[in-house]
Amino acid sequence: MTETTETPPRRAVVLLSGGLDSATCLAIAREQGFECYALSVAYGQRHAAELTASKRVADSLGAAEHRLARVGLGQFGGSALTDPTIDIPLDDRQTASPIPVTYVPARNTVMLSIALAWAEVLGANDIFVGVNAVDYSGYPDCRPEYIKAFETMANLATKVGVEGERMSIHAPLIELSKADIIRRGTTLGVDYSQTVTCYQADDTGRACGRCEACRLRRAGFLDAGVDDPTRYANGKPPELSA
Repeated sequence: MTETTETPPRRAVVLLSGGLDSATCLAIAREQGFECYALSVAYGQRHAAELTASKRVADSLGAAEHRLARVGLGQFGGSALTDPTIDIPLDDRQTASPIPVTYVPARNTVMLSIALAWAEVLGANDIFVGVNAVDYSGYPDCRPEYIKAFETMANLATKVGVEGERMSIHAPLIELSKADIIRRGTTLGVDYSQTVTCYQADDTGRACGRCEACRLRRAGFLDAGVDDPTRYANGKPPELSA
């Protein structure tokens, strides 16, 4: 009698902030047949309600495991998302720099590095991250050339890379509009009411309706023709300029 052995599932670490993009990214990784290990990072963000959302999203989208890593980027400040003395821009307010004050120095590099460490331990050769270079805030660590450079580094700096098992960094949303992301996630069964995107969401996850993250999210739902399930603190969605 011939014994058959089952091929173990391919594992992937998926960075999961609890927001719209990362939830869609997790759904895509699952659709591609990966056994998904969701990783959220508490880096000192003021909008900590997204971390609560990440647990809901991981559970609803069938992650094999969900972990929360902690790193103190808030001790350095330098961003409106980690330093309460820096105001979050509201209502389409423009700044002199093309890179807004909501950029967190080295955030994606730190988070991808933590994901890389866990991936090596898990025996996972794939990492998914929901960065986007179309409808986004102009962050330098969301560009395709950055993702490519990090992948190169990952294969130079890890035991598995040196031994010939290539590490791959997947950014499946990087060239999609926000509307396209929402359409894709909707077909994959993502419940966007569970996600939190707002830069200054309250403790219950209600959005301010005024920050750039809220405006990009709202515009995405309108352009996609999908009902917006976001809960707004004032009960009203943001008014978008023409």
